[in-house]
Amino acid sequence: MQRRELVKSLSMLPLAGSVFPITSLLSTPAVGNKMPLNFDQQTMPELHRNAFVMDGHTHVMTRELLMGTDIGQRYADGTVDLPRAKEGGLDAMFFSVYTPEHYYPGRLETKNTFRVINLALEQIEKNNDVIELALNASDIERINKKGKMAAFLDLEGGYDLDGDILLLQALYRLGLRSIQLTAHNTTNAFIDTCNDVSRWGGINDLGKEVIAEMNRLGMVINVAHASNDAILQTVEASKHPVTYSHGGFYSIVNHPRCITDEAAKAIASKGGVIGIHFGSLFNNPKYFGWQQKAANETTPSSVQDFAKTLEEADRAVAKEVPLNFKGTIPDEYWMHVDQLAKVIDYGVNLVGEDHMAIGSDLDGGPELPREIKDISDFPQITMAMQRLGYSDERIKKILGLNWLRVIREVTGG
Repeated sequence: MQRRELVKSLSMLPLAGSVFPITSLLSTPAVGNKMPLNFDQQTMPELHRNAFVMDGHTHVMTRELLMGTDIGQRYADGTVDLPRAKEGGLDAMFFSVYTPEHYYPGRLETKNTFRVINLALEQIEKNNDVIELALNASDIERINKKGKMAAFLDLEGGYDLDGDILLLQALYRLGLRSIQLTAHNTTNAFIDTCNDVSRWGGINDLGKEVIAEMNRLGMVINVAHASNDAILQTVEASKHPVTYSHGGFYSIVNHPRCITDEAAKAIASKGGVIGIHFGSLFNNPKYFGWQQKAANETTPSSVQDFAKTLEEADRAVAKEVPLNFKGTIPDEYWMHVDQLAKVIDYGVNLVGEDHMAIGSDLDGGPELPREIKDISDFPQITMAMQRLGYSDERIKKILGLNWLRVIREVTGG
């Protein structure tokens, strides 16, 4: 089936639990349209208030490291801080600490990883009245009973481009419980990314060793940014469920960062979870066609002129902080939250409600839907799923219970 025909066919899919027909995923209402959205940004549905809500990919610590700020304060910009997370009804989040490509040429990725994890622990301790570190699902539940949010540490970017097992073990001892296997958009010594050169045809023997060690330790394996072959091979090699923390579906937007139906089904077959990204680039075909940003993804050649010292790398990253989308989107390309909910619905129809979740990538650069300005607007996705006719039970799974289940299965607690 040609992509144009496939996207068109999405408009004919029945909504899981829907009470009204789905409109095309290409349909993004503009301002002035007669569609009666009437969103109240201050409304939090009772369902959302009472549900366990967990974001599978929330960027933290980059701005805190480089600007000396405190995530416990309310920022005037960006999309994530603890006060706004509380307003958004978040009970837990994958605290995704980030080591981008800027640190790779000088082989500073390990140093930065330890810096951001140490800072994350300090910030969690400093804001202990609001948030606590969780090492497993039982910790998350215990922390929530105190009325606090739980932070589950997740690493995005290479902890070590060589894949040193001893460094992996050291990070585990510090409290890291989830790792994205790829070095962000760069193929490392053991796994191929989806938008860099393929060195291994997926994963190699070292990759299998890393996966086996993460299984032994009880760490969540995250295959976001991995190539299709790498995802399939990781699922096959892992004894535990595997997660894809943040992205869209390749059948909807053929961006290399989006997951194929084949890979999504493989993850689901092992009990894993797919987190839907909040950005238009991965979810809105019209926006993707307008921007065509895929060609600008990081490649080995594009990082050659990056910083060689820690100070230079810090200065380069600081220019991009906060790491949120800063552009302007014309009305015809600006996605509504209802369209984002239909992407979730596509996944529910494809792999089932037990394998879909939210991985917003807030403060990681997504071009947010109109109705979501920051993490305080998290209830908007609940309201959009309610408009699809989803049952409370299904919404609760997608909002967080699916993440909690996988964490329990992987960590054993």
